[in-house]
Amino acid sequence: MLLYLLLDWLTYVDPLYGVNITPWNPDPALGLVYWLRYGKKAALPWFAALLLGDILFRGMSAGPLFTLLGALSLTLGYGLIGEGLRRNFSNGAMFDNRDRLLTWLVAVAAGALLNGVAYVALLSSAGQIPAGQGALAVWRFAIGDMVGIMVSMPLIWMLAREESRARLRAAAWRWETLGYLVLAVCMLTAVFGHIARAEFKHFYFLFLPVIWAATRQGVYGAALIVFTLQLAIVTLVRWNNAVDIEVAELQLLDAVLALVAFFIGIVVDERRQVADELKHTLRLAAAGEMAAALAHELNQPMTALSAYGKACEHLLERGETGELLKGAIGRMVSESVRAAEVVRRLRDFFRTGALRLEPVPASALLAAITQQFFSQCREQGVELAVAQAPPVSVLADRLQVELVLRNLLANALDSVAACPPGQRRITLSAQALGGARLRITVEDSGAGVSEALSRRLFEPFVSTKSSGLGLGLVLSRAIIEAHGGKLWAEVAEHGIFRFILPALEGETGE
Repeated sequence: MLLYLLLDWLTYVDPLYGVNITPWNPDPALGLVYWLRYGKKAALPWFAALLLGDILFRGMSAGPLFTLLGALSLTLGYGLIGEGLRRNFSNGAMFDNRDRLLTWLVAVAAGALLNGVAYVALLSSAGQIPAGQGALAVWRFAIGDMVGIMVSMPLIWMLAREESRARLRAAAWRWETLGYLVLAVCMLTAVFGHIARAEFKHFYFLFLPVIWAATRQGVYGAALIVFTLQLAIVTLVRWNNAVDIEVAELQLLDAVLALVAFFIGIVVDERRQVADELKHTLRLAAAGEMAAALAHELNQPMTALSAYGKACEHLLERGETGELLKGAIGRMVSESVRAAEVVRRLRDFFRTGALRLEPVPASALLAAITQQFFSQCREQGVELAVAQAPPVSVLADRLQVELVLRNLLANALDSVAACPPGQRRITLSAQALGGARLRITVEDSGAGVSEALSRRLFEPFVSTKSSGLGLGLVLSRAIIEAHGGKLWAEVAEHGIFRFILPALEGETGE
């Protein structure tokens, strides 16, 4: 209640006809937050605060009866706004997206206007509003409440909620916050240096700190800067006893400033949230790719370990303890080291994107990746043709490039599955190009890529599969580009995917 009375006193500037109609009314914002937290229990203390404000600051100009009725009218009106907000924002989220912001704005604007009509009608009946001035009084009251609530309520709401308070504290305790607050002081000095006769010709300078805060710190920075600016403006007006200012113009400018700040802040927060969700999804997709890569790469050393283990059992059963047993154990150790190296390299890649470049012959690259697909192709009746690779080596991380080939071949298998038996073909080829480059092509007899699809195919979450995430090609392109190459799909009646990798100089095969 004391804070409410302090805000009432501080903002009791340029009152219309000496009653509770002022340019800025942030105190209802405090009351609405209190109502949102405690519901109808807030009615009595709010009524007491309104009544005390009229007694202490306005001297009960309407008389005891109408002062009491006015406090009751305002309590009822603000309470209806509070109940409307409680119904729409029962989960506590209010300023986290544009739809909720618009809902809040409409509720506040409509509530303030209706509240103003009821309050001004009561004051008119008490003779406090001159004849013919009712519409002006309603307009001034509604604008004062709307501007005060719009500018102040977001910050007060954030301070009242523990989870929001932590984010607000994180935004406030930065050197950058000090920077845009200093800029705000400079702009306020430039705009309101002579506030008693100010015409606000340079009000647009105040958008500079507002845009800085909103774009860098989202809606939390926006709430902090617009409240600070409004409080500073009100304080300057009060200290300078400025009563000849254009109040209506200043009110509207203040409202526009707040709207711009909050919409920019919310858009920034929404974009960051989408980016975080995308990163999380990409990490999940990368984990799936890592699992597939591990399954493939560990298959050979695990198979070898099993074979050498069985050989050791046979040797021990025969009583062999010499060189044969030592050789088999040594090979087991070697294969286990190889398996550990595979796990480490894949883990490093998916965690940091680190490359381990080594010369890899094109023929070895194609042979290693197609070996695992031959049995699967036979089972599905797919003809897999692998053209002879040129004698070219590429400087690449073999595991990563094999991930790309594995993804392209898996996509080709899915594509040809819709073709009739006997027409399912996949061709894998490599061609040496001039300028020390190697081009690898995966063609299939399935449906091709259209012009429209080719423009979106490498965007996240774009997939032709009903169960696909649309992230395999995104990751594949990222891997190839990290090697200094290029991956693309050609527009054709059948599937054609190509990528180019830099080849080692002097090994073009031509």
